[in-house]
Amino acid sequence: MRKSVITTAVAAALLLGACSDKPAVSTNEAKNAVATQSAAKAEAANVLLSKSPLQDQAPQFNLIQSADYAPAFEQGIKAHDAEIAAIVNNKQAASFDNTILAMETSGELLTRVSRTFFNLAGLISDDDFQKTEADLAPKLSAHRDNIYLDPTLFARVEAVYQQKSSLNAEDQRLVEYYYEQFVRAGAKLSAEDKAKMRDFNAELATLATDFSQNSLKSFKDDVIVVTDKAQLAGLSDSEIATLAAAAKAAGKEGYLITLVNTTRQPVLSSLSNRELRQKVWETSAHRAVAINGPLIVKMAQIRAKKANLLGFDTWASYAVADQMAKTPAAVYEILDDLAPKALARAKVEAADIQAEIKKAGGDFELQPWDWAYYADKVRKEKYSLDESSIKPYFEFNTVLKDGLFFAMHKLYGISLKPRTDLPVWHSDVLAFEVFDKDNSSIGLFYLDPYAREGKGGGAWMDEFVTQSGLLGTKPVVYNALNIPKPADGPTLMTFDEVTTLFHEFGHAIHGLFSQVKYPSVAGTSTARDFVEFPSQVNEDWNIDPAVIANYAKHYKTGEPIPKALLDKILAANKFGQGFDTVEYLSAALLDMEWHSISADTQISDVEKFEHQVLAKHGLDFAPIPPRYKSSYFSHAFSGGYSAGYYAYLWTEVFAADAFAYMGEQGGLKADNGDKFRKEVLSKGNSEDLMQDYIHFTGKKPTTEALLKRRGLVD
Repeated sequence: MRKSVITTAVAAALLLGACSDKPAVSTNEAKNAVATQSAAKAEAANVLLSKSPLQDQAPQFNLIQSADYAPAFEQGIKAHDAEIAAIVNNKQAASFDNTILAMETSGELLTRVSRTFFNLAGLISDDDFQKTEADLAPKLSAHRDNIYLDPTLFARVEAVYQQKSSLNAEDQRLVEYYYEQFVRAGAKLSAEDKAKMRDFNAELATLATDFSQNSLKSFKDDVIVVTDKAQLAGLSDSEIATLAAAAKAAGKEGYLITLVNTTRQPVLSSLSNRELRQKVWETSAHRAVAINGPLIVKMAQIRAKKANLLGFDTWASYAVADQMAKTPAAVYEILDDLAPKALARAKVEAADIQAEIKKAGGDFELQPWDWAYYADKVRKEKYSLDESSIKPYFEFNTVLKDGLFFAMHKLYGISLKPRTDLPVWHSDVLAFEVFDKDNSSIGLFYLDPYAREGKGGGAWMDEFVTQSGLLGTKPVVYNALNIPKPADGPTLMTFDEVTTLFHEFGHAIHGLFSQVKYPSVAGTSTARDFVEFPSQVNEDWNIDPAVIANYAKHYKTGEPIPKALLDKILAANKFGQGFDTVEYLSAALLDMEWHSISADTQISDVEKFEHQVLAKHGLDFAPIPPRYKSSYFSHAFSGGYSAGYYAYLWTEVFAADAFAYMGEQGGLKADNGDKFRKEVLSKGNSEDLMQDYIHFTGKKPTTEALLKRRGLVD
């Protein structure tokens, strides 16, 4: 619920010390007065309590203090409670305006504080953030339950829902959104079952917070310290210098290898020391299992109980019911259909790698920690291509401006101009204002490119301010990446990192191009198995010949990438897709199976459960582990994607089909961009999502383009 202006009156409190004609007071009274004054001054200085005066209400990151969050949340919850109470106690008959619209414009302060806090908690987390987050989890869970489990409020929502046919299409969509939110939260449950739901929600909120904080802690604790430089053979001088700088920053001697979010670790493709490769992989694959393993089992069981209360057999059934897939059976069908094709291709790749091991004099069976190292050798042999020959042509600033921004200008006519006057949350962060083709301002975009302690792993997009025609707000969005920051010199990117940059900006333009009245259904607030569609479309522009030729330039000489090398990159783009697909499918199936258990299922060994799941679906192939193992699978256990990780593949069907369609219509040109923006990116969740897609391409998608995109068919 969002977003009305709450005026916080603090001026009167500041006048207490100015009154000199008051009678004498006791020592305790004096102390209390001083404390009151101090609190009032702190409140007055709390920039979270009022709208930011910066452009588009961008947060005043330079003025926010850690101590500001708790009181701001307290006031935000209190104000929102009062707004909801006014709706509940309204004596007039329920209407769209006095119920649905009133809820949509409520909670402005709480929304602002929540967006700022939870975004920054994933970007610059420290002990203060983690303590505040742990304290908040049960309070926010209770606040949400107080709203969605209120019988009088739901009666008003239901009354409007039953009369929705008299409303226009956009208003109907908002009514349906709220009604479904209430029903799925348990609004139709008995009083006894609502009490159970509150308990489940409170416990899940605490468990998810613990899981998230344990995962963040593992990035700091689960590291590999190398004291002998010779063990780092295979890494470049620049990479070794980066590891040395990381060790120094952490107060350690030697070279520090930190882990990225996935099971796969980039350093494994270069390290020639097999023992060190094994140590890195095992540290990655088994991290946090001791502390997060019990939490996972408990969360899965509680989610199952919660689903049962709501009339669903499993949490997966509940989670998928309001998505495009609708049923777990539909999800399993697409995953299990692709699994044997992917595994067949992966086994061909494994045979090539095993042959390369033998050729290099190795007398051992291919293991997960060997795959990336020897796959790189196979790729070099097949395409005369290796990452070290590619990276000099992918310098970060050139990729960003001459690649991503160039492509977006060609396609959509937008331009991005640096805003060095805007405060940021870390010195690495870049701020931009986004302008449309008519030079009007669309909104603000922040890019946080580098990995660091206290920052979550992986890459993502989110919003500080959501676009809304109703509230007159423009979008303020950001992308977070985790590129290793070099000790000095330019940032040279891998091709995967380039692809990720394009992918995440696809989410950004989904938020930036939103043209929706109501914030609850604006921007990226769509079904999970639709929201990855725009981002996956966008990542394919990085290999468009016109785009890659414009940004792939040697960082020293500025010379364009040689055509022969560019041709090799494009030819090698589908290399390793068997591995990639099996790795992804394994994680998606783990997520679905964890959330398909019954409430009384007893699981004592998390890793054994993982093996059983993979064997069940024919993917228990030792050299390729899941992209995320359960103990650090944040998507499924703390990131809102429970029984939803399949969405990346589901939406890739849409993305591949749509990209093929644009190719047929001329590729990178404004006509394609304008149509995609109009029919998909601008709509948020204000219309039926499948109809949006059909309006763009003229038909439902098929899997043909996906199989070609992943190189699983010729």
